[in-house]
Amino acid sequence: MKNFRKYLVLFYLLVTIFVLSCNRTPVKQFASDTPNSGEISINVDETFHPIIDAELDVFHAFYGDASITPYYRPELDCINALLRDSVRLIFVTRPLSEKELSDFEKAKLFRPKQNKIALDGVALIVNPANQDTLMSMFTLKDILTGKIKKWSEINPKSKLKDIKVVFDNKHSSTVRFVIDSITKGDSLSNQLSSLHYNTDVINFVAENPNTIGVIGVNWVSDHQDSSSLTFLNKVKVLALSREKVADTENSYQPFQAYIALGQYPLTRFLWAIESDDKIGLASGFVSFVNGDKGQRIILKSGILPINQPLRIIQVKEEMPEE
Repeated sequence: MKNFRKYLVLFYLLVTIFVLSCNRTPVKQFASDTPNSGEISINVDETFHPIIDAELDVFHAFYGDASITPYYRPELDCINALLRDSVRLIFVTRPLSEKELSDFEKAKLFRPKQNKIALDGVALIVNPANQDTLMSMFTLKDILTGKIKKWSEINPKSKLKDIKVVFDNKHSSTVRFVIDSITKGDSLSNQLSSLHYNTDVINFVAENPNTIGVIGVNWVSDHQDSSSLTFLNKVKVLALSREKVADTENSYQPFQAYIALGQYPLTRFLWAIESDDKIGLASGFVSFVNGDKGQRIILKSGILPINQPLRIIQVKEEMPEE
């Protein structure tokens, strides 16, 4: 009798396991991510939203088993997320500092791999009603530090009033770039302000004639992208000069060729920083962006790819022989 009850309990147990397994909905899962499959999240400096979106669209089209979710945030937030080990891949405009690398070692985390993937620029935009289209770096510094406050100080004929400068975010890479590369330690004017996104800056400048906006070049450089063309119809991009007096001969807009030749003064690199200790989806995406297809996407975006040759043709005007 005892054996019978034991077998009966075992029988019911087996039936229960069988029923539960039959009712379970099959779920597609990855044991771990590989260079072309799996699921990961990444953080991206919001300045590069258009480029990374374009890269991900093509990458996902090629690798259907891969799913990369980007979170577009200010640069400082991206770096802090990497330091906290919340993400294993970020796209930002600077390499990690020695202190930040030391923090990885103290936390016994994998030492990040850092790769330059593009040469980017920072663009200055103004309202179409603004008649000034050229500006020297000296004038720009004086505006950012508060020495120049009115448009009439730059151009006595200007009908515009107080100059207002807007950035995307107070923690953004453009603010850090201005401090590091333009004002170089001098205090910024208390008249500067920040919004939230690069699109906010473009729309604000389009509605406020007195304003200068500071944004990433790729928002207004892709002439084959409908969004970029829409933005260009709303604003004008200033040409900048390294000379004290800006004129048409020494001032350059952030076109690809001028960035490549070093003639446009406001340039910076785009970095991919990866802290994954295995060759997984993060590594696969970085390899894709650095490869032929990924670099062609960057080339099309209007900034300069690191690993894709750019052919620059200079045309000289010659007088016809008589």
